[in-house]
Amino acid sequence: MGNKRKKKKSGTSFLVQGSILAAASLISRIIGLIYRIPLTGIIGDTGNNYYGSAYKIYNILLIISSYSLPLAVSKLVSANISQGRRRNVYRILKCALLFGAVSGSAAAAVLFFGADFITNTMMRTPLSIFAVETLVPVLVIVAVLGVMRGFYQGLGTMMPSAVSQILEQIANAVVSVWAAYVLFSYGAKAGRLLGNEENYAAAYGAAGGTIGTGAGALVALLFSTFVLVLFLKKFKQTMKKERRSNVDSYGSIMKVLIATIVPVLLSSTIYNCNALIDEAVFKNISVFQGYAEQEYGVWNGIYSGKYQVLINVPISIASALAASSVPALTAAYAAGKKKEAKHQIATATRFIMVIAFPCTVGMGVLASPILQMLFKDSSEMAANMMMSGAAAILFFSLSTLSNGLLQGMNRMKEPIKNAIIALVLHLLILVALMLGLKLNIYAVVIANCAFGFIMCVLNARSIRRFSGYRQEVKRTFLVPAIASAGMGIVVWLAYQLFLYLFRVNMAAVLLSILIGAIVYAVLLLLLKGLREEEIVRFPKGRALAALARKLHLLP
Repeated sequence: MGNKRKKKKSGTSFLVQGSILAAASLISRIIGLIYRIPLTGIIGDTGNNYYGSAYKIYNILLIISSYSLPLAVSKLVSANISQGRRRNVYRILKCALLFGAVSGSAAAAVLFFGADFITNTMMRTPLSIFAVETLVPVLVIVAVLGVMRGFYQGLGTMMPSAVSQILEQIANAVVSVWAAYVLFSYGAKAGRLLGNEENYAAAYGAAGGTIGTGAGALVALLFSTFVLVLFLKKFKQTMKKERRSNVDSYGSIMKVLIATIVPVLLSSTIYNCNALIDEAVFKNISVFQGYAEQEYGVWNGIYSGKYQVLINVPISIASALAASSVPALTAAYAAGKKKEAKHQIATATRFIMVIAFPCTVGMGVLASPILQMLFKDSSEMAANMMMSGAAAILFFSLSTLSNGLLQGMNRMKEPIKNAIIALVLHLLILVALMLGLKLNIYAVVIANCAFGFIMCVLNARSIRRFSGYRQEVKRTFLVPAIASAGMGIVVWLAYQLFLYLFRVNMAAVLLSILIGAIVYAVLLLLLKGLREEEIVRFPKGRALAALARKLHLLP
């Protein structure tokens, strides 16, 4: 009975902590989506092309230098905390901070000296260099910040990371819009002198947007440092009770840290570099096919500044839950609790599918209305991108989570192998669609979905092979899919009705989304997609379960 209660408490804590980080990530993404509306209004699709190119270059170097740090630190801290080795945890923190500062500085140096070659030769977007150069110091800040977030996650608390994410995005939003407005005007003046006003204004405006990224990261670092200083005062008191013999040397800790980081780094780099490679391949083939930079730049601006921004909002939930699942799975496997580990895999997967399916269907059904509401974009190209690429929400949500699950199981090589296979296959698809069918930017959208789908299949096979876990299909996939399909029909009909009644697109979109959420929840419960014991594990789950019982949606 005691073990059963412990298991239930562990599962509940895991989901609650994951929900906290997921909620913070979702709020951050929504803030990010909101500020991209005025930012896009200032810099336009051309500016989004420069901004997107700069951000993809920065993101790859960020992944190489520090993206794997939070995950690696959380794994090591979680394993040592479960063994009561607090002195070792403190040493891990110091080693990781040093590693983060060094790796971040190295990446910053590469970006600073290589910016001209990358933007001109690789990305075929020379004016994005202004935005790229403003991101150089951010690499150091984010590397150190990542260590602190991984430390908190390893301790089993997501609150500091959650709050810092929200503060980071608020500062980012305010500074990005202000700096973009100021620099856009400056760029227009410089462009008039150089005879290229439109492009220089957009390029300088994009640089203003990336200045906001640095300001947000700095605010988050200051907050996280403040929390860490307060926490370490109490933490050091508990350290004094431990024996000194229970501590590893700094050299051995650094070796373990590097050994943990490298596999995560490789899998993360390969998994995330597809966006940068896609853009480089797309632009170079477009040049080969005779398109002008202005033309393919606008296409890429719509893809980077609208399509990807929208689909990344729901995907952020999967990223957060993946991050929260790693320490819990690591602790479960370290303790030999295979049943608990399987239970956490099942819970996390079901939770993600319950969210990803309706987001995918809703984004596809309301593609054009949402783009009109947020970006005042009624173009056929933007709507077709969203409709044809909405499935990426589903595939990347599941593949992101499954990457985290495999890393939590200490199967670090599996995501690397799977990502290499997916990357090669997806590149073949991209080139074939561009050269053979001449689909232009739509080839990038379809190939991106293919990458996520291939990763899902390969990761699912790896999880089954190494954990013995066999995915339950009906409640995890089939029921959410059916409920989402029913919701999609209702949402489309509701949108048409409200648009006819009110003649206001925003009102029609918001009301149809609200009705869709209610319809989906009702269908999900009627089809027994979630049980009461699963609902109560969510934050405010007991209140939700009580409401469902009153409405006779639960037995």
